[in-house]
Amino acid sequence: MLEIKDICKSFNDKEVLRNLSLKIDSGRIFGLVGINGAGKSTLLRIVSGVYEADSGLVLFDGKNTRTDEEVRRDILYLSDDPYYTKTSTIKSLKEYYQTFYNFDENEYYRYLNLFKLDPNKPLINFSKGMKRQAFLIFAFAIKPKLLILDEAFDGLDPVVRTTFKSLLIKLIDENSVTVIISSHNLRELEDICDSFGLLDHCEISTSGDIEESKEMISKYQLAFENGIPEEIYHDFNILHHKATGRVLTIVVKGNKDEIINRLKKYNPLMIDYLNVDFEELFIYEVESRGLNNE
Repeated sequence: MLEIKDICKSFNDKEVLRNLSLKIDSGRIFGLVGINGAGKSTLLRIVSGVYEADSGLVLFDGKNTRTDEEVRRDILYLSDDPYYTKTSTIKSLKEYYQTFYNFDENEYYRYLNLFKLDPNKPLINFSKGMKRQAFLIFAFAIKPKLLILDEAFDGLDPVVRTTFKSLLIKLIDENSVTVIISSHNLRELEDICDSFGLLDHCEISTSGDIEESKEMISKYQLAFENGIPEEIYHDFNILHHKATGRVLTIVVKGNKDEIINRLKKYNPLMIDYLNVDFEELFIYEVESRGLNNE
């Protein structure tokens, strides 16, 4: 289990994380979401031990990820732009990763052949997607207990994204790997993640099972004969609303059956239920709190 306890982090006078706490069970894929500048990369670097928090601690299987050398060998962090030199090749990076991690060489060659990458070609000559594939090869060859991916899908074409998701699920099933993924592609996260956390205003403002959270947010379109009743805006936990003439579209948080029964009391001409996906869930949750662009 990954336990993040009361993490605080500031850069100069800018507060980035405030008393942030979170638990992620082993063998789960956790999606970390938030607007640009919310502090996602900072949190991932603290979890991996790259950054030191101002206060608080991170434990993985009960061991401090910053100070315990043994547990650090079980954690792999791939940033949105992993470091490499102008002369770095997949072959030279392989030697680097073999120094610090347990490394399955058979798996390395398997995925190298799968992605069809030249191990002797400098990475500086690779496309963005090819660079991402190169580092994913190391992730699958290392088989860490905790895999942290910042912008995991960035640069990957649709075919490679599908392959990557299948390989990631296989890795988790066979090795009980815990995965944290940060991505702006929320539709991709919805396909693969079990749970999520929304980082907003320096804290995890909302977290939980993705499907369960979607069940608690619903969208309705209603039409009224004599105009929209003003009381309806105060009778529900409305995250978003839009009125066009006598037609009202609302996004409401709460139990669907209870909401529909209460909506019927306003005698609408129609009630249409509309599905909410994970991307909309994110947008409405952030909107309900006010965007944090600081």
